[in-house]
Amino acid sequence: MISHSDISTKIDLSLAASIRHARKADLTLLEWDEEMWRYRDLFRKAFDDSVEGHRLMLIADVNQYPVGRLNVQLTAGNLSYADGFSRAYLYSLHVMPPFRGQGIGTHLIRTAENELVDRAFGWATIAVATNNRDALRLYERLGYHIFRQDDSDWSFSDPSGQQHFVHEACFALEKRLSISPASPSFD
Repeated sequence: MISHSDISTKIDLSLAASIRHARKADLTLLEWDEEMWRYRDLFRKAFDDSVEGHRLMLIADVNQYPVGRLNVQLTAGNLSYADGFSRAYLYSLHVMPPFRGQGIGTHLIRTAENELVDRAFGWATIAVATNNRDALRLYERLGYHIFRQDDSDWSFSDPSGQQHFVHEACFALEKRLSISPASPSFD
């Protein structure tokens, strides 16, 4: 396992990182540190949904180790985010701290957008906590625009089985994807 303390200098990994679909073996490797341990059940649910075709679970891989992830929900209860045919919801973008600022998050998002275009989706949506200014700048730089402010309520069970509830004020952002000429228009 790569430790944060093992990496003392930043190196440009944007080209060294390959993006691929998650494998079952990645699930425990995504538990980089104690903060990520609590999301074990969420990782498993996202992976299971990806196997069933309801989500995509993308991994940024450096030297055969997952250093980043991005999930894409193709259908959702809230149709403003994902409706299964024209809108999909990108979420849970995370890059290991020593690998941040290297273009890996951008690479994950662009790969997700390309996969959505290949599936004839016309829009990508993403949400960000209102206090996460770095992520908001990244999404806006990539062409996403705020279309509303939402409250996000979600929960997870930690490895000890304790249930945690999270409430966050979020910006909802969207981006019109470039549809290839062979893909239908959603105008």
